[in-house]
Formats: sequence, structure tokens, C-alpha cells
Amino acid sequence: MYSKAKLLGHPIHPMLVGFPVAFYTGTLVAFIVYAVTMNPFWYRVAGVANWAGVVMAAVAALPGLVDWATGIPPRTAAKKTGLLHMGLNVTALLAFLISAIVATNHWDDVLPPAGTGVVLSAIGVLLTLPAGFLGWSLVQDHHVGVKLTPEQERLEPPPALESERRRPATSH
Repeated sequence: MYSKAKLLGHPIHPMLVGFPVAFYTGTLVAFIVYAVTMNPFWYRVAGVANWAGVVMAAVAALPGLVDWATGIPPRTAAKKTGLLHMGLNVTALLAFLISAIVATNHWDDVLPPAGTGVVLSAIGVLLTLPAGFLGWSLVQDHHVGVKLTPEQERLEPPPALESERRRPATSH
């Protein structure tokens, strides 16, 4: 299960996922600091970080989608894990996108409301945590994007399809 979206032989998706995670976290922190201080500087930091997170999440999603669609065999546990990983990340992206739109609509307010930004970015971060765990599981447990040595491949054969796992063993 090799990554199909590569740069100089290395999977692109794992290279990019740190950016939206960092921007999402920065968005939440900046919205909380704004809510506590009511200093509009922090609202604007949150708004810019929010848009940066949305853009970078979309950029990271593209090679991730390519890897899921073309690099993981159908009807495997890895395919299901990848789908759940994708679903959680897309839902987080939607929460941050809505938050970014709302923040942009209040950009010029003297004291913009803080509640929507805090709540939506907290939801987004909380969705990103299990999504990240599932991404780690794709690499660690299912070896998606991991190039095994010939010895490792011999010791760890590729995963069987779910339909093959359910079939009772036949004796000849």
C-alpha cells in the first residue's frame, strides 16, 4: 500500500498535514485569547490562521484522497480506516470554513463576537484529534505510505481482502 502522491519518492500527504493542524490549533488559541482580552488584534490573528488552516487542509486533502483512492486496496480495514479519517477531517474543515466565513464577516467590527469562533474552532480541533489518530493508524498499523524492505515484506504479507478473510479455510 504505497502512496501514489509522492515528491522525490516521499508521500506528500504526511508532509502537509502538520500545517492545518498547527493553523487550526493557532486559530482556537487566538480566538480564546481574544475572548479573554477582547483585543481585536487576536481576533484578526484567529481569522488569518483560520483561513490558512482551511487552505492548507484543502491542499493536504488532495494527495490524501489520491492515496486513499488509488493506494489502498478495496474492502480492507485500511480502506475503512482511511474513509473515517477522511470523514472526520472533512467535517473539521467544514467547521473551520464556517468559522472563517463568520470571522471575515465581522472583520471590521469594533468588538467582533467571540463565541462562534471559539465554539467552531474547538469542534474542529476535537474532530482533528481522532482524525489524526486514524491517520497514525494508517501508517503504523496498515503501513499506508510505508515502503517496506524485501525482508519486511516477506515477514509481513499484504493484507487480505475482507471478503477473503471471511471465507472459511478449505482443505485439499
